Amino acid sequence: MAIKWTEELSVGVELIDQEHQLMFEKAGQLFDAGKKGQAKEEIASLLLFLDEYTKKHFADEEKYMASVSYPELEKQKTMHSSFIGELDKLKKDYIDSGSNISVIMNANQMVIDWLVKHIANEDKKIGVYVKTMK
Repeated sequence: MAIKWTEELSVGVELIDQEHQLMFEKAGQLFDAGKKGQAKEEIASLLLFLDEYTKKHFADEEKYMASVSYPELEKQKTMHSSFIGELDKLKKDYIDSGSNISVIMNANQMVIDWLVKHIANEDKKIGVYVKTMK
């Protein structure tokens, strides 16, 4: 089952938090669409949005980290590249499976797990770092 973004996942940087919230919302919609057996086109559209928006979010986040001279920027970039690769594989698996809905339902948990772990273990450090600068 998909989970929702909560204040506990707040980084404390408005743009980053807003983008995280939208990513959780779209991942949840993807899960719900798979669960309800909705049209393959809708799932493909949500998967494409999630992929494109994730890339936009990572670029925004990396730009922000660079603007505050965040010391773990390169580590974040490496993790972001890895996740983009996982999303590319997910899209390919969905297409290769003949648009099998179960692929999306199983993969959704991977996406949510990654988001929660990445935000809680890595992105929150950005907010902590910024607070020390003030």
